[in-house]
Amino acid sequence: MRRNPPAKRPRMILAAILTVLSALAAGCGSTGQGATAGGAIVAVGAENQYANVIAQVGGRYAKVTAIESNPNTDPHTFEASPSIAESVATAGLVVQNGVGYDTFMERIESASPSATRRVIDVQKLLRLPDSTANPHLWYKPQTMPVVARAIATELSALQPAHAAYFQANAAAFIRSLSPWYQALEQFAREYPHTPVATTEPVGDYMLEAAGTENLTPFSLQADIMNGVDPAPQDVTLQNSLFTKHRVKAFLYNQQVTDSLTQSFLEEAKRNGVPVVGVYETMPTPGYDYQSWMLAEVHALHIALAEKISTEKL
Repeated sequence: MRRNPPAKRPRMILAAILTVLSALAAGCGSTGQGATAGGAIVAVGAENQYANVIAQVGGRYAKVTAIESNPNTDPHTFEASPSIAESVATAGLVVQNGVGYDTFMERIESASPSATRRVIDVQKLLRLPDSTANPHLWYKPQTMPVVARAIATELSALQPAHAAYFQANAAAFIRSLSPWYQALEQFAREYPHTPVATTEPVGDYMLEAAGTENLTPFSLQADIMNGVDPAPQDVTLQNSLFTKHRVKAFLYNQQVTDSLTQSFLEEAKRNGVPVVGVYETMPTPGYDYQSWMLAEVHALHIALAEKISTEKL
């Protein structure tokens, strides 16, 4: 998600801010009320991939809401609404990405302080600095096991009677990631140092784990991510990756497109470079976090093995 300039960040509509702050001033959500619903912990995932993991760990004792969940829209244009602000304000548990990716969450939380709400900021959980260049932490294979354990810990603190249940679910979730890890290892063995190109650093952590070599300059990826016009020399280099057949696959962010990224897509197709679509929020319906990550590796595999594009999952 683009973090700079500020105009490109997720933003809250003024009317929504006023409505939410008015509700909070009246006491809505400020005491932690609403942390449970029908015996289940009310939880919020800023992005639906985190919400999905909360749901898997929390099971029947968690009622989970995902804020950003539409894989067919640009998450950079997200605007929080009064209902979203209320969901965050009344949640017992919140999981957010951090690294400047979902700053609207911090604004809502600051506007509705709660003594009982527990917040997992994945950046802080992983002890990453604010200068972390790539905010798409869910594509890093090491991230979600840590997140799942933290979710189990926080849910257990909220409902100690079900601690064993939460811990067991977290362990099962972590085990279920094995096929993804194995697919990454297999790809790295079969196609070592595969040269690829990308638009943004959305799937870069996964590409690194798969042993590929991303030839797109990071400066170009970062400029596209941040809504900045890339340097002409970077654009020229990117196009040459396709025209000179220097890459074996092109990973294209399906949720953030413009005339420049579209021109790269057309150049890749024109030169027979298979395209693999990547996403910033989990495609729904039909996927959970594990199957989504596995599907991305599978798409990369058939791009190399069969030269077949998977533009959309």
